[in-house]
Order: sequence, then structure tokens, then C-alpha cells
Amino acid sequence: MSIERSWLEVFNAGKGSRYLRILSLVERSVADGQLQPGERLPPQRRLAELLGVDLTTVTRAYAEAKERGLVESRGPSGTFVSAPVVDFAPRIDLSMNMPPSPEGPGLFPLLQKGLAEVLARSNPDLLMTYHPGGGSRADRMAGSRWLAPMFGPLDVSRIAVCPGAQSALAALVLSLTRPGEAILAEPVVYPGLISVAERLSRRVAAVPADEHGMRPDALEQACDAQDAQSATVLYLNPTIQNPVARTMPATRRRQLAKVAQRKGLRIIEDDPYWLFEAEAQAPEPLACLAPASTYYLSTLSKCLTPGLRTAYVLLPSAHDEANFLDALRSFALMASPLPTALATQWVHDGSARHLLEQVRAEAWARHDMASAILGVPVRESGRGIHIWHALPARWTAPELARAALAEGLSVTPSAAFAIGGEPPNAVRLSLGAVRGRAQLADALSRLKLLLEREPVVERRLVI
Repeated sequence: MSIERSWLEVFNAGKGSRYLRILSLVERSVADGQLQPGERLPPQRRLAELLGVDLTTVTRAYAEAKERGLVESRGPSGTFVSAPVVDFAPRIDLSMNMPPSPEGPGLFPLLQKGLAEVLARSNPDLLMTYHPGGGSRADRMAGSRWLAPMFGPLDVSRIAVCPGAQSALAALVLSLTRPGEAILAEPVVYPGLISVAERLSRRVAAVPADEHGMRPDALEQACDAQDAQSATVLYLNPTIQNPVARTMPATRRRQLAKVAQRKGLRIIEDDPYWLFEAEAQAPEPLACLAPASTYYLSTLSKCLTPGLRTAYVLLPSAHDEANFLDALRSFALMASPLPTALATQWVHDGSARHLLEQVRAEAWARHDMASAILGVPVRESGRGIHIWHALPARWTAPELARAALAEGLSVTPSAAFAIGGEPPNAVRLSLGAVRGRAQLADALSRLKLLLEREPVVERRLVI
């Protein structure tokens, strides 16, 4: 089948902007090798006639492909696939967990529109002065709306608006624990928790887990083994867990909630990736199962854009706010008013949901592509922004990380997440920081080739 005919079938089956569909066809054809460097793309006028679109639509798609370095124009000769660029660019980052930029214009028009609305409706002086911690009523109402898919209608007095998830997590640890106390968590855990605990003189104690997450019997045993006052908080990241990318099933959540309630544990439920699950499949948060003892944390930075430093904490009750905000103010007096106002505007006018759908579609496409290249089952690895990749026995995680770095790839070995025992022989691969699917496909293909080789014994050059 000719490439034009195959493009026609895919184009007709697609949805959304026509020029973006054409751009995606070019990008995917280059990524999977259907179009080779130096090969000519279908002429714009002929492609427009074939697809039944305006010539300007094809021209716009080709121009964007050129901007991304995928193709080059040779005047009357046509448009050709670009040769691989030989340069000394920084390494490809597969280590930073962040949402991918959606295809097309993405953020720019949303920023323009959102900031214009904020400035039109707000007093500039008020945007540049001190604000009370926890957010205004409009900010909290935005938080309630953002959390509605998880919880339905919420009392806004239970919602605190924070300058990012990491500061919110630190404030929760500071307000719920004392120096020397242990926070119970899974053996491989979000490294931000490890960092917070170390700097606040707390401990993170590992509770054994299985393929469904933390084991309820192990949690009970850990509570009994700890000194009565030394472990009062349970930390869980139950949905597309960072780093292992596993979503804890509903039954396991109920079991853990019952143990936590019976043992008097307060739960920090760090849930930045819930909205990356298909909402019909995402299990109910633990905060629904143990609402009187769970502090639920959700951030916009992991599912919209890292620059939007806005997180929402759902407290067990309004009475818990004073203690939490006192802890937060000790290192973050307030959320920055302008980004918070933008986040509030986006949530209220629907832009946040629109952007989420774009980012989620891009994340799912990248995840499916990575799963196909590396041979990782989709459901096994969760369809989020990272993959937990078990290594063949010939490689250790530190060896692979060093070898990948020599190949211009940055990955995160399991030791960065481990708090108990020997780290699993695995690496986390983050899929969002790489610009464009073609570059990501190239990086993952190079990583696959590296994994198929035997490690090279390092020999130092002596002169």
C-alpha cells in the first residue's frame, strides 16, 4: 500500500484538527521508519486533494513538521524527510517525570486567553500583594471543581490551595508527625517523600508490597512492630504509582483503609495521576473510604504543565486547616497569586479540562508507543507518564544508567526510590520531557538496542 493511501485511511479514521492529524501522520511515519531520511513527502497539492482539505491545511502541517526538525523544504523539488542532525545537544531526558506537551499550539493560546481574563477581571495591585494562605473562595471552588471527578461535590472549607505538591507534602509531614517518627510507605516510593522526611528528621519505614501494592497484613505487622508513638502516618500513592506505575485495585484500597482506621493511622494519599486513568476504570480514592483520617493531595503540575505550581489538599475536615496552614507558612507563606489566579481561571472556564484531555491523549499515545517498542504490557505499566522497566539479568540498574548516559540518554535507576532492602533491578522511564514522539521513539529504540547488548567492562585510559 502506498504511503498516500495508508495516510488516507488513518486520516479519515481520526478526529480533531485536520492539520494536526496530518502533522501526526508525518511524525509517526518518520518515527516508525515508513518515511526514511531524504525521502520525499507527498506533494502538498496532491495530498490536499486526496484528503479533501484546503491546501493551506497541508501547508500549515508541513510547516510545523519543518519547525520540529522532521522535514526540510527544497523549494520546487518538494519537501523531504530531514537527515538525523549531528550535534552536541544535551542528553535526552527520560528521568524527569512531567506531563508531555500536547501536539499543536497547546499552551500558548490558553495562556494568552487565560491571562487576559485574569487581568481583565482582577485588580493588578491585588495580584501583586500578600494573600491569605489556603486560597480565596474562588480558588477553593476551583479546587472543588478539579476534584469533582474523584469525589463529586465537596465542601470548599475542606480544600486548601498550595504552591505545588512538594510544599503541600512537606507541610503535611510537618503537621502530622514529630521528629524521629516513622512514615509507613511501600519499599519503592516517590523520592520527594524521602527528601522531605530526611530534611525534617523523620523516617520512612518500608512496608512489604506485592503486585497489588502494600500488603494489608504487612501493614498490620508494621504497626504492631513499631513503638506505639513512632508510626502514626501512612503514605500511599495508589494510582499509577511513582515509580512502579501500578494502580492499586479497589479491594486492596478497602483493606488498607480498614487496617489504617483500626490502627489509628492518618493517611497521606498522594494522587497526582488519578486523572490519567480512564475515569470509568480509576478506583475510588482512599479518601472516600476513610474520609475522617485521609489527607488527599492532587496537583496540576503532573497532569497539565509543571509551570502551573498549584496543588489542592482535601482535608478530613475544616478544623484541620489551621494546623496544616501553620506548617505550610513556615516555608511557603502563600501560593503565588498570578499563577494561582490563572489556574483558577482555567478550571472555571473549562480550559484546564480541555488541556487535560490533550495532555492525556498525548501521554497515552506515548505510553502505547513505549510499550510497543520495549515490549511492556500496557495495563501492567499503567497508562501514565512513566514506565517501570524490569531489566534482564545481565544488566544492573546502575550499570544501565551509566551506559545509557554514555549513549546520550538519562534514566532513573531503582535505588533513587528504594527505602527498604535491595532495590529491584529496574529503571523508571519518564515519557513526558522529550519533545515530540519522533525523538522519544528514537530514544526508546536506542535504549532497547542497549538492553539487548552485553554490558561493556569499563576500562580506564591510563596515559
